[in-house]
Amino acid sequence: MANTISGSLFRKMVTNGAINLKNNHQEINHLNVFPVPDGDTGTNMQMTMMAGIKEVSALDSKSIVDVSKILSRGLLMGARGNSGVILSQFFRGVYSEIAKIKNGSATVDEFIAALVGGYQMAYRAVMTPVEGTILTVVREAAENVLRERPRLKSIEDVLQCYLVQAKESLDRTPELLPVLKQAGVVDSGGAGFIKIIEGMLLAAQGQTLALQQEHQEQQQHHEEGFQGRNIENFNIEFGYCTEFIVKLHNVSDFDQDNLRNTLLQMGDSLVLVQDEELVKVHVHTNQPGVAITLGQKYGDLQTMKVENMRLQHDSVVESIHEHEHDHDHKEVVNYQPVKAERSKYGIISVCFGDGIKQAFRELGVDYIIDGGQTMNPPTEEFIKAVKAVNAENVIILPNNSNVILSAEQTLTLCEDQNIRVLKTKSIGQGYASLMVFDNTQEIDDNLESMSEIVANMTTGELTYAVRDTEMNGVAIKKGDFIGITKGNIVVSIPNRLEAVKGLLDKIVKDTSEIVTLFYGNDVEETEVNEVKAYLQSINEDVEVEIINGKQEIYAYIVAVE
Repeated sequence: MANTISGSLFRKMVTNGAINLKNNHQEINHLNVFPVPDGDTGTNMQMTMMAGIKEVSALDSKSIVDVSKILSRGLLMGARGNSGVILSQFFRGVYSEIAKIKNGSATVDEFIAALVGGYQMAYRAVMTPVEGTILTVVREAAENVLRERPRLKSIEDVLQCYLVQAKESLDRTPELLPVLKQAGVVDSGGAGFIKIIEGMLLAAQGQTLALQQEHQEQQQHHEEGFQGRNIENFNIEFGYCTEFIVKLHNVSDFDQDNLRNTLLQMGDSLVLVQDEELVKVHVHTNQPGVAITLGQKYGDLQTMKVENMRLQHDSVVESIHEHEHDHDHKEVVNYQPVKAERSKYGIISVCFGDGIKQAFRELGVDYIIDGGQTMNPPTEEFIKAVKAVNAENVIILPNNSNVILSAEQTLTLCEDQNIRVLKTKSIGQGYASLMVFDNTQEIDDNLESMSEIVANMTTGELTYAVRDTEMNGVAIKKGDFIGITKGNIVVSIPNRLEAVKGLLDKIVKDTSEIVTLFYGNDVEETEVNEVKAYLQSINEDVEVEIINGKQEIYAYIVAVE
C-alpha cells in the first residue's frame, strides 16, 4: 500500500487511466444526449488524454512535479471539445497543487490537495458551471475524500474513496440535469472521467492495462473521417515534421521572436509555445537537425521527434482506405502557409465540407481549421492558426458550441495577440456573421455587428438518428432524419425531403428575409430544387441562397436571417 506517489507511479497511473478510457470510449459516446453521429464526448476525452500521455511517455524525470507539469501542458494543447478542455483544466489544477511539493513525491495529503485543486480549476474554466455534469462529479468526489480523510491511510484508499463518490455522483446527474433524465442517460463527461480514475486506481494496485490496439485504430480511423482523395500528386514542400521541447538555461535571455523568425525562414506550420522555462516547437522543415540545434542554443533538449512526412504521405496514397497517417498532421493534406506579411485582420474559422470551406474562404476567411460538428479540433490547432495568420487582430469563428472552449484557450496561451472569439454555434451563424465583417472597421466594432447578426438569426441542421429516444415530446427512431434548431430536435421523419420541409416550417417565418441552404454530399439537385420551391411557398419574398456544401452526415444546414 503506497503512501506516496513518485513521478514514475503517477505516470503509470495517468497512462493506465488514459488506456482505460480509450478502450471504453465508445461506451461513453453512446451516453450523449443527442442521438446524432458526431465527434462525441468519449472520443474527445480519450484523444485529449492520449495527447497528454504522449508528452509524459518521453519524459525521463522521476519527479511527480515534472510529470504533472508536462501532462498538464500536453492535455492543454490536445484538448478537444468542452469535455476535453474541462479535463485538461482538472489536471492543470492537479499540477498547480503538486507544483508546491518540495521533493519528487506526493504524500496522501498532497495528493488530496491536488484532487481539490483539480475540481476548483475545472470550475474556473467554465463561465457558467452547470451541475449534473463532470464538474459535479469531480467536486463531490474530492469533497468526500476531505470528509473521509481520517480513515485514509494510502494512495489506494484515497482513490477508492474518490471513485465510490464519483460513481454515486454520476448516478445522480440525471436528477440535477433534466435533459439527461429525459434522454435516459447519465452525464457522458462524468462517465469518461470515472474510466480515468478506475485506470489510475488499478495502476496504484499494481495492474497495468493494455491498449486494445487493432479495434481502437480501426475505430479512430472511422472517427476522424479521414478523406484520402486527390492527394496522390500532392507536393510536400517541407518534408520533416520536427518537434522538440527545450528547457531554457536563462528565461530572461530567451528571445522568442528571434527563434520564431529564424524557424519561419526554414519551414512552415510553425507552433512555438513558451511556458515558464520550457519552450515547445513544432515546425515542418527540410533541415530538422538545424532546427533542433537552433533550439539547443537556448537550453537543454527535453524531448525531440522527427518524422518524414513524404514517407507518411506515400503510405497514405498506397493504402488510402487503411489510413495509417498520423492525425496530428492533417495539414499535409490541408496545407495552409504562414503569412509572411503582418496584416490588419486574420479570420480563422472551423469548417467541414469542401463546399462550405470554399464559401467561407470567398467571404474572407484566412485559415480554415478542419472539423467542427464531426470532429472537434484541439487547442493546438487554434494556436497554430493564430501564428499562421500573422495579424494585428484575430477573429475566431468556432461554429460549434462544443468548440468554443477550445478556441478560447488561445486568449491565455497567445497573450501577445489581440484575439476575439465570436461564439458562433453553427456553420450558419459563422457564415452570416462574415457578411457584415468590414476590415476598415475596428475589431470591437466588427464584433458588435457580427454578434448582432448571430443574435437575431435562426439556424437548423438535418442529420439522422443513431438510436431510439424521445426529446421534448418528439419520438425519435433510429435511422429517422432529424431536424435540430436552438438545441432541440423538432422533427423526426424517415423521409429526408419531408423532414427538411418540417424543419423549415419551424424556422422560416413571414418576416424572414434571407435563407442560406448548404446541402450535403448525398443530396441530389432535384431534391434541392424541391426544397427551394417549398421555401418560397412558405415565404414568397424570401431570398434563397443555395450552396453545395459537400458536407458529410448533415444533409442540410440552414441559416435564416
